[in-house]
Amino acid sequence: MRSKASFQGHPIHPMLIPFPFAFLTGAFLFDLTAWWTGELDLAYTGRNLTLAGIAFGIVAAIPGVIDYVGSVPPRSSGKQRATKHALANTSALVLFATSYLLRDDDDASTATIMVELVGCVLLSIGGYLGGTLVFRNQIGVDHRYAEAGKWREISVEKTAGRVVVAEADELQVNQMKLVHASGTRVVLARTEDGYAAFDDRCSHKGGPLSDGALICGTVQCPWHGSQFDVDTGEVKCGPAKKKIGTHSIEESNPKVRLR
Repeated sequence: MRSKASFQGHPIHPMLIPFPFAFLTGAFLFDLTAWWTGELDLAYTGRNLTLAGIAFGIVAAIPGVIDYVGSVPPRSSGKQRATKHALANTSALVLFATSYLLRDDDDASTATIMVELVGCVLLSIGGYLGGTLVFRNQIGVDHRYAEAGKWREISVEKTAGRVVVAEADELQVNQMKLVHASGTRVVLARTEDGYAAFDDRCSHKGGPLSDGALICGTVQCPWHGSQFDVDTGEVKCGPAKKKIGTHSIEESNPKVRLR
């Protein structure tokens, strides 16, 4: 069993982001001022800030990749947004590296300024998308409700029969657990009537139902509030219009098995 990581994001990632943004934006401003005034000392500072920004950008990208692979739900609007975010930031780093190569010794050339300007625009776009991932898709936000219990997550191999996914008393009523079954994400939930299992993907925008709220046999998506019956998969409240898939569960003390 792993700690709560799948939909909370890497805690180091948001701590590192301000550094490359500040360094690279500062590099552009120093180089622009040096280009305008002819002060070589300012251009020298811009050069060093460019190197620092690229270095910190690469460091910040490491937990970013971890978040992209493990924290953003697959086949979702959040995944599409995260892809654009990654492309914008990567392109910005490439442009600033190019601007460094275009410098006239320590002086900032016109080409350097223009390339850095485009890089700053891409950084702003990437920053906006990153903020949207946090506030709209709630990547990196621990928003779980009271009595939801500790985050539980396991990986199992698909078999032709049933596979054990929990102990009978592992979950309390209205608690959930995420099961990775050879690439398929399934939520194991316990209601007043017993255990249920359903797809970990809202049919609206692909939000992670395992990170939502479970009350009285109804699970609510944390992204846009769609609600589903955990036993039948039927939509109980929109904006979702299509039901979610459900899976067969067998309870035989002390084990809970999933087909």
